[in-house]
Amino acid sequence: MPESAPKGLGAARHSGRRIEFVALSGVSSDAPRRLTRNAEFDRVCGGGLVHGSALLVGGDPGIGKSTLLLQICCTLAVGEKVAYISGEEAVDQVRMRAARLGLAAAPVELAAATSVRDIVASLDAADGPRVAVIDSIQTMYVDTLDSAPGTVAQVRASAAELIRVAKRRGITLLIVGHVTKDGQIAGPRVLEHMVDTVLYFEGERGHQFRILRAVKNRFGPTDEIGVFEMGEEGLVEVPNPSELFLADRRGDITGTAVFAGLEGSRPVLVEVQALVAPSPLGTPRRAVVGWDTARLAMVLAVLEARCGLAIGANDVYLNVAGGLRVTEPAADLAVAAALVSSLTGEPVPADAVVFGEIGLSGEIRAVSQTDQRLKEAAKLGFGRALMPTPRRTRSGGRGDDGLKRIELDQLADLLPLFQASQPPARPRS
Repeated sequence: MPESAPKGLGAARHSGRRIEFVALSGVSSDAPRRLTRNAEFDRVCGGGLVHGSALLVGGDPGIGKSTLLLQICCTLAVGEKVAYISGEEAVDQVRMRAARLGLAAAPVELAAATSVRDIVASLDAADGPRVAVIDSIQTMYVDTLDSAPGTVAQVRASAAELIRVAKRRGITLLIVGHVTKDGQIAGPRVLEHMVDTVLYFEGERGHQFRILRAVKNRFGPTDEIGVFEMGEEGLVEVPNPSELFLADRRGDITGTAVFAGLEGSRPVLVEVQALVAPSPLGTPRRAVVGWDTARLAMVLAVLEARCGLAIGANDVYLNVAGGLRVTEPAADLAVAAALVSSLTGEPVPADAVVFGEIGLSGEIRAVSQTDQRLKEAAKLGFGRALMPTPRRTRSGGRGDDGLKRIELDQLADLLPLFQASQPPARPRS
């Protein structure tokens, strides 16, 4: 008895067309890219915008997403046709923003539209743009669906239609996405799977710094960051963010430590600030800005259990200066140094950078790209580094970069730096 056709294929009158397979070892050309002449933006995108790619840019309201993309459009429009399609602002409002940024003379084509059918027809035309910005995807709608713009079905269908025409015509598509109160891009999760690159624009409202971070990139590395400074004329690139993050630092203040971090392939030095104060409450407070709250709890537990410091009953406040959000475990040791400094009243040496991961048994674990971190610290004038012992050999002394390396095996090895005013310790477990 012949097998029945799979459900959904029984009505097919013709067999499918055979797929042509190619060898894995074949030679492929690099994807052609458009350089935006904005070095920070190009860095995050992996070296420029790939033809026919779709990028999703998310961030809090007012953080500067539209400003950044308008600036990118104006630089790209010098050499090719660029369109900025807004579903949130009228054309005159976009023009006013461009005038404020000093970009009013740029040959960018503007439109205020929300119908995906109309936008696709415009992009698919023979004289259509080569780069298009959609601001934002939550305002777009497909007229074949009954749901309102911004719903899951509308966002998914709108993105699918726009990405389809962009791939077919080789258009670079830049899509603005709203975020939820949790910081995630609003709409279906599949939206992030549909695009080639997902960028998050971060920053604290009270700071002038903005961080553009890649969390997905099919054409380049992820976790790269670009740093911008918000000024009167828009977003300005910051080629050396370490100098900017440390510009207001005073080395003689207790409770601070300079963390030698790594964001993608870029070393970044940033100040970690801690305040440990007696708690008037039965349950001490823990307030964290720019770091993981759960990881702070772990570092506090290790300091108390493995180093004997009576720190758990205090209120603890932790802040990463400059609005940067640090995610790598290498910041553990810098956080611990700032906490112990605040607790004892003894400052961390002003010419020292700190990095290293802390294990639950109190050991200091080695981290990646040590040489890059040390070179950046030496370039900015630091003289020593509190760091883990290298995995293979103990070097000690000074390296080729001129930094004095103070290598630590255990978290308890950090405490002698703060012996002058160390509080009573508990017996170690």
